[in-house]
Amino acid sequence: MQRLLDFWRRSLTLRIVSINVSLSLIAVLIIGGYMSVSIGSSLFEQRRDEVVVETQLASVAAEDHFVQAVSGTTTSADMETIRENALAASRGVISNVSDTYWSLARTDGQPDEPLAMGDIQSQGFDGSLITEELRASVSGNRGTPYYQSVSVTAADGETSPGLIVGSTVEVPRSGSYELYVVATLDDAQDTLATVQLVMLIGGLAIVLLIGGVSWLVVRMVVGPVRATTAVSAKLAGGELDERVRVQGDDDLATLGKNFNKMADSLQQQIEDLEKLSTIQQRFVSDVSHELRTPLTTIGLAGSVIYEERESFSPSAKRSAELLNAQVDRFEAMLADLLELSRFDAGAATLETEPTSLVQLAQISIEAVEPLAEERGSELVLTATGGHFEAQVDPRRIRRILQNLLGNAIDHGEGHEIEVIVDSNQNAAGIAVRDHGVGMDPDDAEHVFDRFYRADPSRHRRTGGTGLGLAISRDDARLHGGTLDVWSVKGKGSMFRLTLPRESGLPVIPPIRFPDEGGAL
Repeated sequence: MQRLLDFWRRSLTLRIVSINVSLSLIAVLIIGGYMSVSIGSSLFEQRRDEVVVETQLASVAAEDHFVQAVSGTTTSADMETIRENALAASRGVISNVSDTYWSLARTDGQPDEPLAMGDIQSQGFDGSLITEELRASVSGNRGTPYYQSVSVTAADGETSPGLIVGSTVEVPRSGSYELYVVATLDDAQDTLATVQLVMLIGGLAIVLLIGGVSWLVVRMVVGPVRATTAVSAKLAGGELDERVRVQGDDDLATLGKNFNKMADSLQQQIEDLEKLSTIQQRFVSDVSHELRTPLTTIGLAGSVIYEERESFSPSAKRSAELLNAQVDRFEAMLADLLELSRFDAGAATLETEPTSLVQLAQISIEAVEPLAEERGSELVLTATGGHFEAQVDPRRIRRILQNLLGNAIDHGEGHEIEVIVDSNQNAAGIAVRDHGVGMDPDDAEHVFDRFYRADPSRHRRTGGTGLGLAISRDDARLHGGTLDVWSVKGKGSMFRLTLPRESGLPVIPPIRFPDEGGAL
């Protein structure tokens, strides 16, 4: 059931056709039901009027026969013959005698008459159909026929709808009699059933026709849309030369033409951006390489000047120190730019080997420990997992840790800095957590952008070119891992490096952020 529901949600054709068929079916049922009721009511009224008129005519025929025959009659035996003849005359005006039952009964409450006749009824007549209400209406309103709807039971026990109609017959020297005629409505019922069957077959044919027409129309509309969707998926996958086939001049053709124009424009813009990116990467790479030679010369000269600074005047000594510091910073920036150019050009490669992440973290901590002591921060290493070795490039992981530890020292406000190493069967992780100033959500969102600084005004002791975290993220991705950040203003930050222990393994972070229920 769920699969069918999901397919219904995904398929526009199925939704439109099913909705059209459902609405058409509802309309056919409403119209067919109304027509069935109207036709049934019309057939009943027609049959009712026919039976009432025939009963009234039968009463008149019987009464006329009694009037003509009783004038010379003097015995009850003669009355029995006259009654049979009168009833035969009355049955002669009834159109469907086989489906009609009759009864002639003397009206109650009359004085004795010399030629009074007994009650008589046809075979199969059910006397229980004559209700007290009907007898009162017939006897109290002579000359006017009355009817009631009844259920007629045939000899085989089958029940069918019917009518009982009563009318009075005046017999000279015998009194007033009541003539009751019971007529079945089988013919009207059969006619109604035939009409309903025809309406049902016609309604189903109309619904199927509407469904087929809807499917055809939707196919004409959805087909080009699906083709456009397929082309857009290929464009999204990098196949920029794909275009939509356009046929005709209708609205769908206009959509296809506009889509192709959009694809042409996007392809041209992407190609321009790729050319610009290539030029930019080449420019950065060329400039970085070209600056290396003069920078090396300046560095050597600066080192000589820096070594002789004690013999200079105070202002010259300070200038030598500034020159040496800025040359070092310039060299670090050039190295970072060259590394980024390798990532952009896809030339960065890994030199992996089985590495103990705990030892790598310990080495990185020892490298920055003097700086941490200067800032008053204590570095604490915690290793909780059991799979500490991973197939990684130690140089790149060391660079990531140096960047993360440097940032933690600069922003840790002298509080404890925690380094956590953990692992599971598939992944290994290293987290660096400080309890310093933290970042706003906007800063945390852009912290891995190139040349971005959450607080440019802060004094940094670890240099800082604004490229360290961007390179660290690229190093993590090159390993098939991730570098994530959690930060809250005033509570500190936590950077989490997650790496696959072997290439191709799924990366499931073994270390949780504080808001994920972790211990930190």
